[in-house]
Amino acid sequence: MVIVSGMRPTGKLHLGHYFGVIKNWLNLQNTDECFFFVADWHALTNKYKDTKDLKDNIYDLVIDWISSGIDPSKSTIFVQSAVKEHAELTLLLGMITPKSWLELNPSYKDLKFNLFFQYVRDFLLGKNIKVDEDKLRQIVYDTFYHKKDIDFEYLEKSLMDFSASDNISKEIVFNLKEGDIGKDIDTFGFFGYPVLMAADILIYKAQAVPVGEDQLPHIEITREIGRRFNHLYKPVFIEPKALLTESPKLLGTDGRKMSKSYGNTIALSDSEEEVNKKVLSMKTDTQRIKKSIPGRPEVCNVYTYHTYFTDKNTVEEIYQKCTTAQIGCIECKKILAENLNRFLTPIREKRRELEKDKEYLDKIIIQGNEKAREVAKKTMKEVKEAMGLMF
Repeated sequence: MVIVSGMRPTGKLHLGHYFGVIKNWLNLQNTDECFFFVADWHALTNKYKDTKDLKDNIYDLVIDWISSGIDPSKSTIFVQSAVKEHAELTLLLGMITPKSWLELNPSYKDLKFNLFFQYVRDFLLGKNIKVDEDKLRQIVYDTFYHKKDIDFEYLEKSLMDFSASDNISKEIVFNLKEGDIGKDIDTFGFFGYPVLMAADILIYKAQAVPVGEDQLPHIEITREIGRRFNHLYKPVFIEPKALLTESPKLLGTDGRKMSKSYGNTIALSDSEEEVNKKVLSMKTDTQRIKKSIPGRPEVCNVYTYHTYFTDKNTVEEIYQKCTTAQIGCIECKKILAENLNRFLTPIREKRRELEKDKEYLDKIIIQGNEKAREVAKKTMKEVKEAMGLMF
């Protein structure tokens, strides 16, 4: 089975990426023909203003992949922009893709919602206003989704109740309406990126794409575009199926979703000292304010981490000791830090080797680019013949 998957080069990977994506790739590369690409064009869809770190991020992504076990002898690792046929197919597929399909894509509105939420949250925090993030997220969500258009009037009223300040709510709404928040994605590139994504997948005649449940709409629009092409011209593309992957249960060190924007990640490249510091700062059971109070492992983020990085017998022992107040949170965290560092050590060591050998990395990328380009060219030849193009 042909598998295609990619990641945007936005910095060093963290544990969420490993358990959400990489771990699945490691299994697939042993059983299927895998194409794993650095989606640098996709990175430009909302990060086009700041590209100074893009090249370094591309290398970092490839280093993290190989350090984690992605084997270039088993998988094709390549950079999207090195295979120009992706852009050519995107143009041709864009000719037949109805605008309404792109307007229905949920990612555009979802990303804009997140940008608005982050702005409002940070603005309120900057005014020293205590923020209930769940309540605030619901306010912004209702602002976006309970009407066809963004309901700024509702947002202003809700924020006035939330912050107890008419001036603050008016200033926030004014900035959202008149400022640049969200305008970075009001571009042709972002609006049309589902077509680029379809080209990324269809050009290799992928049979399956590993995705989380929230990404199913992306695969469906890819299937629709491929189906429309095959109907209009002749069968060239395979309709790929979504290969659902389990979402990792690992949260960030602060108990929220693990995200670079929250600054709550544990990177695969973090040093032993950095890991120790981050683990010791992790939130635990909020009701357990001293060791003598029995803990509730089922609501403790540290305990969840133990289920990933600590052997089963020790996990059971920690559960028993925590619920009977025989072990404190600091001791529990130190055990986790030791096991987490044991997991990360081989990744770190491999990373250090690769960072010193740019020539090897270039060789892997160039070879992967060439193999991907060879496959892409064959598909494009079929596409052009089907559409009646001469060259």
